[in-house]
Amino acid sequence: MQSKFIWMDGELVPYAQATIPFLSPALHYGAAVFEGIRCYDSPKGPAIFRAREHAERLLASARIFGFKALPWDADELVDAFRETVAANGFAECYIRPLLYLSGGGWNLNIDGGKPSLGIAAWEWGNYLGAEALQKGIRAGISSFTRHHPNATMTKAKISGNYANSILAKTESVRLGFDEAIMLDPQGYVAECTGENLFLVRKGRIYTTPGAAILEGITKDSLIKVAEDLGYAVSEAPLSRDQLYAADEVFVCGTAAEVIALSEIDHRVIGCGSTGPVCKAVQQAYHAAVRGAHPRSAAWLTPVAAQVPLAADREAELASAR
Repeated sequence: MQSKFIWMDGELVPYAQATIPFLSPALHYGAAVFEGIRCYDSPKGPAIFRAREHAERLLASARIFGFKALPWDADELVDAFRETVAANGFAECYIRPLLYLSGGGWNLNIDGGKPSLGIAAWEWGNYLGAEALQKGIRAGISSFTRHHPNATMTKAKISGNYANSILAKTESVRLGFDEAIMLDPQGYVAECTGENLFLVRKGRIYTTPGAAILEGITKDSLIKVAEDLGYAVSEAPLSRDQLYAADEVFVCGTAAEVIALSEIDHRVIGCGSTGPVCKAVQQAYHAAVRGAHPRSAAWLTPVAAQVPLAADREAELASAR
């Protein structure tokens, strides 16, 4: 379902009015940073998963990109996330804050513009499809290399960085795959176009080092719940042939959640569907995001507390128009 209201620089505005000028450096140069966040229904009502960590990463991305003074702190961002979800009345939704360069910046100097912030929320199921949760998906090694960490900033979710992902994803889908796996400049496995990657071999879980990838909040969550389940998790360089020989390979991200790779480069991985380790981690993660896990209390931020109800907010905005 489409958003009713979008938060724009501190004000909720109707969806159709949440616009930016065509002559925006954010549009022309990708001069923006963003986050992907999910809100899940829980026994205590809608709750945002690891809201504080996402707010802090958005601010870190902005600093890495070069924004200096910002008019928002992490607490204010979390409140804005909650307000946006409440105004739209969603029980479960995806949240997209975008902090972008507005006005100026045509000389390719971030100091020539000013920061603006928009936050949208909409109902969006699993990014790779509900069927993928059970069966897994097919992936191919992309011909496009993941960014070198000194060519762009790999720890920041910079909008312009995702042209690299679009190239790789489009190539892979046109070749008949569901997703692309990208190698780093040294030829080792980096990540997928929007997901971090895990490999399972002889009951142990391995994941790629953080130097050349986006350090995912979902990835961090999976490491913790996997260790809770008794699995050992190690960071190590991974080669593409290690993927082919793995017992299981699975990927994770806010949009994708936790999905197995059933096939890579036309090679069946493990049993050819979601394996036992992935399934156990997947179930633990799904419990955590919906308030049914020991870690849920620390990871979920309720939407309802101190946030206007959707009906009240809609009436308030209607009267203001």
